[in-house]
Amino acid sequence: MVSAGQAADGYSAVFFMEGGQVAREMRASEFGAFLDGYVGLSDLAETDVRAVLVELSGDLLVQALVFFRIWFDEEGRADSHWNLPIEELAGRGAKGPDMGGGAIRLVCRSQCPDPQYKEDLWDPDMTPGNNHFQAIRKAVEANSLKFRKMEPAQEENIPVLSAQAEDSADPEESSAAANRSRLAQLIREQRLRIKTLQSVHRDSQSDIQREHRLEMQGLRSELANLEQKYERQRLRNEQLKKRLAERNEQYLTMQEQMVSGGEDKQRDDANADAEMVLLREQLERRQRELELRDDKIVALEQENHELRHREPAENSILDHLKRQSVFLVAYHPGVGHVTLPYDDIEAYFNNPTAYAADRCGMNEPAYREWLEHYENPVCTHEDEGGKRCGEPILRISQPAEFRPGIDDCCEKHQD
Repeated sequence: MVSAGQAADGYSAVFFMEGGQVAREMRASEFGAFLDGYVGLSDLAETDVRAVLVELSGDLLVQALVFFRIWFDEEGRADSHWNLPIEELAGRGAKGPDMGGGAIRLVCRSQCPDPQYKEDLWDPDMTPGNNHFQAIRKAVEANSLKFRKMEPAQEENIPVLSAQAEDSADPEESSAAANRSRLAQLIREQRLRIKTLQSVHRDSQSDIQREHRLEMQGLRSELANLEQKYERQRLRNEQLKKRLAERNEQYLTMQEQMVSGGEDKQRDDANADAEMVLLREQLERRQRELELRDDKIVALEQENHELRHREPAENSILDHLKRQSVFLVAYHPGVGHVTLPYDDIEAYFNNPTAYAADRCGMNEPAYREWLEHYENPVCTHEDEGGKRCGEPILRISQPAEFRPGIDDCCEKHQD
């Protein structure tokens, strides 16, 4: 994975990046000790580190860069399963920017010679003020790792007779060749910058969508909890009302019995009055409890309404979406790319297929029937045994033009 710090014709080092700066430098041999688990870095515990393998020539000029990721566990030790052949990749890198010694060999996520390692790499930032290449070049020039600069051997100045034709070389042709070389280098750098910007944009869009999904899930969970609380409170109130109705029925029954029992009326009047007072007190107490519960229900309903209509938190994903500083774009067959309005986000995530069908001017079953044909354009006719024909047919690319029973059947089985 990583060999000694000094190669036969130069040096190797590993830089840890933080933001747009070099946060830590080490020789390749030191990095190998981290990989072997001999030492750990407590300040990097549970951290996904963005690192760079830097290969230098003997005169300390950058020859190759490999931008790779490595995970450090809770003890600050490098992932024991990490086995990325960064030196091999460095030897196979494509041309990158000129960092003083000609075009370097560059390996990053958007410029990887072996696709199986793409997810373990990352793309450098080339924006002004946050340029990773400039930060690496400054760190190499500072030489904090104390690499010994090997001076080139002095060649003897032996005079050589040259042909008259060489002395009369066209200076304009030499200048044009130099300009072509500089232009080719500039084009390579701009292509690399475009690739890295596209990769950063894709990662940023994925992060925004993931954060939005998590935020929406949290809000839906919170709303579900409130609805459950409201339902439990409603059931308790119904039970109390039922018990109160039973008590009232008992009271009325007692009154009827008191009226019908003429002989025992006087004897039972005192008991009935006492019972009536007791029941009235219980009734008033239950009524107060019901009023309190009704107030709680109103508060819960108000809280539920506020949660549904509250403004999103400042600088949150929903806030950016509402202010249209960030746009959420979805893609569906038959509709294409759709920029979702803020008010449609909840409806979309509740049922993306129904939303797409509505944008096509169709109901969901009809859209699903067309979508099945679009994704697998074969004859859907079934024989008596339930076996489909399966004959390939012409795909209808527009949902509104699809005719069930005709466009999803071959000529033999069309109605």
